[in-house]
Formats: sequence, structure tokens, C-alpha cells
Amino acid sequence: MNDRDRYPASVAQRGKGLLRVFDEAGVLTAADVHVALRLGKLGGESDEFALFAVALAVRAVRAGSVCLDMTRLRDVTADEDVDLDALPWPDDAAVLDAVRRSPLVLGSEAGPLRPILLIDTADGPLLYLQRYYLQERTIRDVLADRARSAPDVDVDAVAAALDRFFPGSEPPDRQRIAAAVAATAWTTVIAGGPGTGKTHTVARILALLQSLYGSHLRLGLAAPTGKAAARLRESVETQSEELGLRNVPGAMTVHRLLGWRPGRSRFRHDAHNRLPYDVVVVDETSMVSSTMMSRLLAAMRSDARLILVGDPDQLTSVDAGAVLADLVARPVTGAVPDAVTRLTARDLADTLPGDGTERALGTRERERLAAGIVRLSRGRRFGGAIADLAVAVRDGDADTVIDILRAQPPGIEFHPDSAADAVDRDVVATARSVLAAAEVGDAASALDALERHRTLCAHREGPYGVRHWSARAAERIGADRGSFLDEDTWYVGRPLLITVNDHDNRVYNGDTGVVVSDGDGGVLAAFARGDRPLTVHPSRLSSAVSVHAMTIHRSQGSQYDTVSVVLPDDRSSLLTRELLYTAVTRARKVVRVLGSEEAVRSGVGRRVLRASGLRRDPGTPVGREA
Repeated sequence: MNDRDRYPASVAQRGKGLLRVFDEAGVLTAADVHVALRLGKLGGESDEFALFAVALAVRAVRAGSVCLDMTRLRDVTADEDVDLDALPWPDDAAVLDAVRRSPLVLGSEAGPLRPILLIDTADGPLLYLQRYYLQERTIRDVLADRARSAPDVDVDAVAAALDRFFPGSEPPDRQRIAAAVAATAWTTVIAGGPGTGKTHTVARILALLQSLYGSHLRLGLAAPTGKAAARLRESVETQSEELGLRNVPGAMTVHRLLGWRPGRSRFRHDAHNRLPYDVVVVDETSMVSSTMMSRLLAAMRSDARLILVGDPDQLTSVDAGAVLADLVARPVTGAVPDAVTRLTARDLADTLPGDGTERALGTRERERLAAGIVRLSRGRRFGGAIADLAVAVRDGDADTVIDILRAQPPGIEFHPDSAADAVDRDVVATARSVLAAAEVGDAASALDALERHRTLCAHREGPYGVRHWSARAAERIGADRGSFLDEDTWYVGRPLLITVNDHDNRVYNGDTGVVVSDGDGGVLAAFARGDRPLTVHPSRLSSAVSVHAMTIHRSQGSQYDTVSVVLPDDRSSLLTRELLYTAVTRARKVVRVLGSEEAVRSGVGRRVLRASGLRRDPGTPVGREA
């Protein structure tokens, strides 16, 4: 029995025909149907096919896309027991024709309301809700405007600064190339997987810019979550003394950077009140939605540098858009600026070997320098089999992934049947180490021990979910200690997860910590903050839960010595290439995969399909001026 059987009210009562059938099947929701019917009523549209397309467009946004690709109407997910091919799908051409004639697109005598835009592109038509089209156009237009000019720089001074902050680097040095681009362009995108030195590079870019323009340069550091922002600041601060970097500001969420005001729909900073910073760095940009990126770009001064940092192969924002991945993959026109060519000549020489510690840039990568895009490739956090597995997953090479898992080289464990006992052993061993340090008040060691192992799940519920594996872990740990773990108490050694940003206590959504003894009969909650843990009295925490297992989404930005990845059934729509890649790259030393070969192949083959127009030409809006 699925949720719709239990809760029949979840089916839109006013839906009829196609809308009703696809709602009951779980392809659409009541909300999708209601929005389509409401817009149809306001705009004078009653054609069943047109309303069906509108409902699919609403669903597309809910599923993470910015628009509906009219050439892929059937690329949807539903409950596992639903046969999508058996549904009465209308002819794609008939649906597109109905949309082209729709008053919701063309307008009508009933009024000027045209909430839907149909954009004809060279790769096929895209259907947008107006809000998301305007956001995407803002991103496109602002980036184009910023690319039309470049900072006025002394190339010789930049070259000297590069030699200073990247001493002894051997070509090709992609980090040095990224710094050269950031020094000479208004917009830079630094992409790369875990351990490739993205924030290491950012710290050197900031120091380089201060050496050129002075320490009074106004810096803005941000990330989509408080946890990511705290890690960005720690990384930069750790290197600041070595680099002579001064006045490092506190990193913040993108919302706080823009001046989020509770209860209001607008931010303090926008196109009419620009951000005051000379340089803005956004880390973990893969998690920034289309909405937030459009607002950030609109608020940027045209003479301020923007540095976007992240891994485009990781899981994307929970909201609509995959902006970083789109920016890295979108077409690039124009030539590489002369300043970049001069500064990177040693790193782009045709005679460089391609099998050294850093891979030489290919032709396409060199072309992308014209758009300020640099991908770091040399992993320093892990290597060997884990790196090989991550690359094979990222590239969608299922055969190689399976070959690596079957071979089980050092660092890889594969359990197609069950490995619960192996997970239990790591869970108990980790808990013992955490408790030993926590009992004597050694917060730093307790936090280090907490990162020795983590169970990661795709789902929250069910036999493959966080709730099940957390309960199992708590039971095993309690049995090892000879006492029941009461998760409603602040017992010493309890692992914690913060679920809401708490700026007053400086803990953020996604932070993990541990309860330790304060040495005086009481307890403290400790959280990792560079070399010196942050401690807070538990009574001040209003949003902490126990974390014996977590979702792969939650794990982004974290690293563990060993990760046990619990894969769901191969039919799960959550099981994607991006999810597997993110899970594998959380491990420093060992990846343990629990799941069938069918599940692995399904995950490697299933991409997060987020439709957008950023990767295409701007296209032509149907029925209105561009």
C-alpha cells in the first residue's frame, strides 16, 4: 500500500482526464494539478493537453529542474510499483502543438496573463514557469555582462605574485592557472572533486589579490549552508598566517551575505543595492539553487570579482537548478584573454607530459579558460582504488565500477548480499573510541574518533534508510556498553547532528558533534572548529539529534576514514550516479558498498536529469519578444 492508498485526499479532487490518471499513478501530485487548473482558469485555457504540460512543468520544478524539456516528457519517476509505459501518455507532438496555441503562452482576450513561456532552442523546446525563466535569464545576462570587460591588471605584477604564492610549482599547475584567471577576470569558476585543493587555491587567490591591491580589499566569503561556510572560513584562516592574508572575514550563508530579512520576500542587497565587497567567494556552489544564484549575481557590483567553487559532479541543490554543473558544461565562445595566455604559457605548453602528478589541460579545457572555468584534477585526499572507483562512477563506466568492486582492492569492500556484521563492528569500535575520549573530556580526540566510520544511506525510511540503520547502531552500541542508549538524554559519547542553523551558538545545519564530560560532573556538546573545538552547553541546543547514520545528502562536505554505503533497491529513483559519486568520495581510506550489482549498475546509469536552458543557446520565446 502506498501513501495515496492511505491518504486519498492527496489526489486532486478537481482533476479529470489525464490529470486525474497521472495524479493517481503518482507521476503528478495534487499540488501540480491544482496549479495547472488554477492557471488555466485565470488564463482562459481548457485544453487537456496544454494543462497536462503545465502540470508536468510544475512537477519538473518540484523535482529540481528549472523547466520542462518538451522532448523528454516521459522522463519522470513514480512509485516503484507503477508501470510508466502502461500509462495513457498523449502524443508528444500533440502536447507541444497544444502548448504553442495556448493562451497561457500567447495571451488572450481574457487578459494579459502569460505565466508560461515556451522557448525554442536548437536542441528542442523548453517550457518554463515565468519566474524560473526570468531567474535563468538573469544568470545568463549578468554573466555575459561581466565577461565583456576585465580588471585592469599589471600582468608582470601578477606573474611575480603567482611565483610568490605558488613557489616551486611544476607545470601544469592547475591551481596556479586558477589563480591567474581569478586575478584577470571578474568571474572565475573553480571546479574539482574532494581533495583537489579548491579552498587551498582560494586562500592563495585572496592573498594574491591583497598583495596587488592592499589588505583593505573587502572580502565576502559564503556558502549555501552554515556548516559549509564554517569550513570555508576555517580553511582560509588556517593558511592566513603562512600567506600573510589579513582581515579574513567571517564566512556566512549566501542568505546572510545577501541580507536575508525574516518575514520578507526580498533581500537587503539586490540590483538596486549592490553588495559592498570587492571579492566574493562562494564555496560548495553545487548546492546553490537557480533562485539564489540569480539573486547573488543581480546583487554583484560589475567591478567586483566573483569566485564560484565546487564539485559539479556531486549532488545538487535540493531546490530547482544545477547551476554549477550547467556553467561548467555550457558552450563557450570567444578567445582566451591575452593576459591569461601570457600568465599560463608555462602551464599550457604543448610539450608538457600528460602522465605527471597533474594532468595537462586538453583542448576543450583550454577553450573554457575564456569563460573563467578551471577544473582541478589532482586528488590529494585519497588515491588508489577509491580514486579509480570515483572516476569510474563519475564517468558512468558501470563495467569498470563493477570490476573494481568485485576485485576488492585495498580500500574497497563490496557486499552484494549483506555486510551488517562488518558495519556493526565499525560502529561499535568507533563508539568505543569516541566514548574513551569523551569520558575524559578530550573533545578534539572524541571528534576525531567520530570521523573513523559513518553509515550513509540514500533513504531516510525503510530497510535501507537512516532510521533503520540508526536504530540498529544504537542497539549494538548499547549492548556493547551493557546499557540502553536513551537518545533523549545527553549521555557522554552521544554523537550529535544539528538540523537548524543557530547563529547565536555558532552551530549550523549539518554540523556533527559529540557530548563530552566537562570534568566537573557535567557535560558539554563539542563541535569541530579547526584546531580548537567549539563547546556549547547542551541545554542551549534546540535542534540536535543523535547521528548513528545519515543520508548521503547530509554528508556532503564531510570526510570519514571508512564509509559504509547502504544502497537501496535498484528501482529507487534516489539511486543516481551523483549520489554514488558523493558517497564514494566521502571516504579517506575505505569504501564499503552494501548492495547488489543490479543496484550499482542502476545507480551508475541513472543521472540526475535537471532540465535547464543554461547549457543551450538562449533560444526564442514563442509569441513574444526575446
